[in-house]
Amino acid sequence: MATDNKLRHVTSMLELPSPADQNSALHAVILGEALASEENDLVFPSDEFARQAHVSSPQQYLEMYKRSVEDPAGFWSDIASQFYWKKKWDQPACSENFDFRKGNISIQWFKGGLTNICYNCLDRNIESGNADKIAIYWEGNDPGFEDSLTYSQLLDRVCQLSNYLKDVGVKKGDAVVIYLPMLMELPIAMLACARIGAVHSVVFAGFSSESLAQRIVDCKPKVVITCNAVKRGAKAIHLKDIVDAALAESAKNGISVDVCLTYENQTALKREGTKWQEGRDVWWQDFVPKYPTTCEVEWVDAEDPLFLLYTSGSTGKPKGVLHTTGGYMVYSATTFKYAFDYKPSDVYWCTADCGWITGHSYVTYGPMLNGASVVVFEGTPTYPDAGRCWDIVDKFKVSIFYTAPTLVRSLMRESDEHVTRYSRKSLRVLGSVGEPINPSAWRWFFNVVGDSRCPISDTWWQTETGGFMITPLPGAWPQKPGSATFPFFGVQPVIVDEKGVEIEGECNGYLCLKSSWPGAFRTLYGDHERYETTYFKPFAGYYFTGDGCRRDKNGYHWLTGRVDDVINVSGHRIGTAEVESALVSHPKCAEAAVVGVEHEVKGQGIYAFVTLAEGEPYSEELRKSLILTVRKQIGAFAAPDKIHWAPGLPKTRSGKIMRRILRKIASKQLDELGDTSTLAEPQVVEQLIELADC
Repeated sequence: MATDNKLRHVTSMLELPSPADQNSALHAVILGEALASEENDLVFPSDEFARQAHVSSPQQYLEMYKRSVEDPAGFWSDIASQFYWKKKWDQPACSENFDFRKGNISIQWFKGGLTNICYNCLDRNIESGNADKIAIYWEGNDPGFEDSLTYSQLLDRVCQLSNYLKDVGVKKGDAVVIYLPMLMELPIAMLACARIGAVHSVVFAGFSSESLAQRIVDCKPKVVITCNAVKRGAKAIHLKDIVDAALAESAKNGISVDVCLTYENQTALKREGTKWQEGRDVWWQDFVPKYPTTCEVEWVDAEDPLFLLYTSGSTGKPKGVLHTTGGYMVYSATTFKYAFDYKPSDVYWCTADCGWITGHSYVTYGPMLNGASVVVFEGTPTYPDAGRCWDIVDKFKVSIFYTAPTLVRSLMRESDEHVTRYSRKSLRVLGSVGEPINPSAWRWFFNVVGDSRCPISDTWWQTETGGFMITPLPGAWPQKPGSATFPFFGVQPVIVDEKGVEIEGECNGYLCLKSSWPGAFRTLYGDHERYETTYFKPFAGYYFTGDGCRRDKNGYHWLTGRVDDVINVSGHRIGTAEVESALVSHPKCAEAAVVGVEHEVKGQGIYAFVTLAEGEPYSEELRKSLILTVRKQIGAFAAPDKIHWAPGLPKTRSGKIMRRILRKIASKQLDELGDTSTLAEPQVVEQLIELADC
């Protein structure tokens, strides 16, 4: 086919066998049938599921996808028109330059249109009859602590905070830093900023004072919003002390903040035990509830900034990813609706923290733009035991459950009884986010958690993309365990070689994106040059994702990990995710993390940290068996040079594995471990160092 055919990599879905095709090399099951073995390659939606789905067949998807890439302005304008705009956007709906050789990189969607995302999340839903629908079900860290807010009550709370912020001098375009755990006050604070045109920057409440100070110095907020403390499991963490230290550090760098609004989280710490700076610190409960429950909306241009979210960069300085209002609103709402096949009767729970992009797009904005009922959970998924998630699912009758592969794998380590003692009958769709999910974890999630009846939306996207880029649509086409499958509407993924030449058909290479989509970030705050250099200069004319990707003969996309997580062993490029997936397929391996280390002969060697299933002892025989598993699944060239036994892996509290720390341990650069304060279990690092020579 001609290379300018925008549909060439998606039409292959029409050539897939049907579930009844006995002659196919692909083994198929239908939703409702257990995946009996590693050989079940295709999981088809049942007729019943497909019939009620928003997109119910490959043909319907292809028809919509074709329009989205051939007439993106028209496609997205039709969807945008379903939201409230104070003033319609200029024509055309989109303008872009993706090629730095033609001038500055620039992306604009719905420029000139005036809207407000808070109005569309709350007022619009209330006006359409959802005033008394539950917007947030809140579950506290300790079982038995719970609360809820209807859309009407949520709007009241948001308006009170908006009015307070205006009263202390916050104006359109001003930054507000939010350093809160998963209390209802976190989405309230985000929406309150958006209502008055302020730019929120949520910082995950697990970052150290140094990391928080860096972000405060960079965005110069008018106000910092925090709480005095939070309980994570049985442990209390004094967040206000961290904020105090960050504000002191910021002041040394010339940035002082006049207001620190502090919520009293009584279950973790009473106000009497909270350190206080008079004149700067303000108790939320003493002031905010006194303000009126109505607040005028600040109408903003579609291209006005909505939020800043800092993501780690290779240089060590965090990158301030800037998302604007209109395109992000339309894209987060649309991806949520289709990727989870959302219906108004659904109760939705995403386990991510709002300190990450997933919590912005798929805890707060995407769901509420659709009028969804959202579960917000303050605690940790294994406290007080490994059945906590399913207890919450049964309590609130959760029908859509979206989580990270890391959590899936950690729950796999525990007895299935922690899952099966709960009903989970309300579950309808499962989702995976954050990293590629290995096929064995996918199968466990499907078989055990979803009782083989729930499709899994295995989503690939980034902080920078704002929303899903490659994802299954649950009723539209069969899934392959571990594959993100096909692109979302308007997304044109291409795989290129080292020279930036597009590769056709079945292949492996660098994942790039052609042309813009509404949810794309517009710049790195204060550093547009770094934005262009990092994302648009590696391959001219494309957005470079930084990820490796394999496309199989059926056109399915398999993410192979970050390109900097690709190991070059004797000329073979090996994705760390591939090796990890092979290791975790071993029945005695619960989790694995692979990094590259210098090798005097091969250039790079493969160094694997392996966590065994509960109760399994370390042994030389098991080490050999694990290596043999990788040799069999990938090839001798991918066999790990070192298996490092790991009682646990260094992870952030959101479950992300800190591979930077693992690389330093593997390379014996122990004096360069850096900040470990954001780890859920800092002691794991010491344990790994002690086991280095075992």
